[in-house]
Amino acid sequence: MPSPKTLPMGRLQPGNVVAPDRPPSRLPAAPVLLPQSSHKKGQWKSTKLFRRAVKSVFRSFPVINPPCKMPVSLHGNRMHEGHIHGGKQMTGTLFGYRKARVNLAIQETPRSVPLLVLELSIHTGKLLQDMGSGLVRIALECEKNPSEKLKLIDEPIWTMYCNGRKAGYAVKRGPTEDDLKVMQNLHAVSMGAGVLPSQKADSPEGELTYMRAFFERAIGSKDSETYYMMNPNGTSGPELSIFFVRV
Repeated sequence: MPSPKTLPMGRLQPGNVVAPDRPPSRLPAAPVLLPQSSHKKGQWKSTKLFRRAVKSVFRSFPVINPPCKMPVSLHGNRMHEGHIHGGKQMTGTLFGYRKARVNLAIQETPRSVPLLVLELSIHTGKLLQDMGSGLVRIALECEKNPSEKLKLIDEPIWTMYCNGRKAGYAVKRGPTEDDLKVMQNLHAVSMGAGVLPSQKADSPEGELTYMRAFFERAIGSKDSETYYMMNPNGTSGPELSIFFVRV
């Protein structure tokens, strides 16, 4: 099975990112073997490599950092020195072709089937560019319907704001075969960024890129929850936060 092609990240910790010895090849047709998971099996060791990697990969992009207007309310969770206390640790993966819309997958562990897959209206390259330049806040809003009993993350469509500016919509969907192949290829990656093998060789949409990190899930109420990307060095706030709000 081909493994992810990673971008230069300096010296890597074993098990963090898989780097191949040959150029990317086509994705295998083998069945996806991700197991279902109901809980995480342990804490993952953090390093400084991930933050350095994202910065080094995208440091050449221009700064696009408008102010975020999204208020934060943790309701029982508190942030201190870059960490969210009281939340649950999840695995979040941003992936997609560089010139196509980015996808967000949330998993309980890097080896489990995604609990949530969202297609965002922003292009993959643009989002990674913004993250390499500074803080990014994504707010996803939907209307509250008292007659429906859906869980918050089961809402089908969201109005999307990026750093306080309306940026189209986000749509929830079930994981496709292609999504599961990406998760299968990344099952041994705990955090990192790079390029994946793709069946779309020389695609006008660009390379199939990914960025994976741990996220802290903070639940405010049945109508609000937030996913904070965790920085391995723990010295500053998260570079990416995703807010889900029913209004």
